[in-house]
Amino acid sequence: MLFMDIRPLLYIIGIFLSILAVAMVIPMMVDFATGNEDWKVFMLCMIMTAFFGGALILSNKADKFQISVRQAFMLTTLSWLTLAVAAAAPFALSGLNLSLTDSLFEAVSGITTTGSTILTDIEKAPPGILLWRAILQWLGGIGIIVMALSVLPLLKVGGMQLFQTESSESEKVLPRAAQLSASIGIIYLLLTIICMLAYQFTGMGSFDAWAHAMTTIATGGFSTFDSSFSHYDQAGTEMVAIVFMLLGGLPFILYVKALRGNFTALFKDSQVRAFLSIVALSIVTMVLYLMLQNGVSMGEAWRRASFNVVSIVTGTGYTNGDYGAWGGFAVSLIFFLMLAGGCAGSTTCGIKIFRFQVLYAVTIAQLKQLIHPHGVFTPHYNGHALSPSIAGSVMSFFFVYMLCFAALAVGLSFVGLDFITAMSGALTSISNVGPGLGDTIGPMGTFAPLPDAAKWLMCLGMFLGRLELFTVLVLFVPNFWRK
Repeated sequence: MLFMDIRPLLYIIGIFLSILAVAMVIPMMVDFATGNEDWKVFMLCMIMTAFFGGALILSNKADKFQISVRQAFMLTTLSWLTLAVAAAAPFALSGLNLSLTDSLFEAVSGITTTGSTILTDIEKAPPGILLWRAILQWLGGIGIIVMALSVLPLLKVGGMQLFQTESSESEKVLPRAAQLSASIGIIYLLLTIICMLAYQFTGMGSFDAWAHAMTTIATGGFSTFDSSFSHYDQAGTEMVAIVFMLLGGLPFILYVKALRGNFTALFKDSQVRAFLSIVALSIVTMVLYLMLQNGVSMGEAWRRASFNVVSIVTGTGYTNGDYGAWGGFAVSLIFFLMLAGGCAGSTTCGIKIFRFQVLYAVTIAQLKQLIHPHGVFTPHYNGHALSPSIAGSVMSFFFVYMLCFAALAVGLSFVGLDFITAMSGALTSISNVGPGLGDTIGPMGTFAPLPDAAKWLMCLGMFLGRLELFTVLVLFVPNFWRK
């Protein structure tokens, strides 16, 4: 068995718990100001979380830490699990009287920016809980970006080594990740503030604007209303959401490059161009379908199609209508958009656009090889030749993704879910989208009626999808624990 120094892991997890404890102060103050008794719950949870976080920091402090690849795998999985458990405490102890399963489901959905919810009558929930849900998604969003740019390229997970930067070129992850996090964090915060101000300009109240701004930039999708954006039914508010969902779906490292003077970085990136092209094509196709098949007016078709397509492809999960009632083609397109996802290095979900680009390049090279057996054809991505290891990583990711999706769907069917609910539930969890399809978990439904076994399976799916599958699955390989 391999001896692993876990002190750096515990030290960093302690820092994360301390940050989470500080975040609990905000909903505590909101509940206190509004006279809601749940402020005591947040105060208790804050004290407990800060105690454990501080104890881990003090007991594992050292002058210098170096995180190896093996430790990084462990750290990534353990930190997200620990944060989810700590984040579930306010839900479990609040006046909502949620069960342990429901509390953990809501916390996992929040921290992974999935957006699936078990809450009903959300409007009646305490303001502190509503804000806590938004804060979890906001923190999860920045965590996802940093992980995608600092840790996953180092671990060579699913072709993410394509996005290797100076922050991921060595095993000394911690200090470099901190530097990158500072730059991205400033951009992330500024976009959130601008989004909040834009929402307020369209008539949204201050509290709702803050909550929706955090879940929009994080492409999380938690709303303060059961009916999501149907509650507002305002084109201006929806347009703000569309713009900032798209901004959240683009690689944040390109924003950093733009601020450093390379303003053309966003437009030159092939992944960004492909992503925006897919979004545009999907919107136009959906508009034509709604007009020709459903008799919807052009203006209304553009409004419904653009909002829901962008919301689903970025994994945000906001809705402004029941797309499940639009017909078979609309449901099929929504299903495949859930699968596709957004750009690597963003807060979005799914397989990611760059993997489809890599798979396409490899397929074209293979077809050319069949036509010209003696030729040499090298697949390219973003103007650079792809190594066989990257191509292999991406194809392995596709295989494992579909395997996990199938296993989740079968598992959900086994515990009693119907075909549509099981299939879309498996996909929305592993792709971290939010709403599924069908009457139960569709855009107008909730995950509350699902059996506990289904909720636990979906929690597993949300973790697997958010941590890019291999980061978790490698821990179950016996060789990982051997010298």
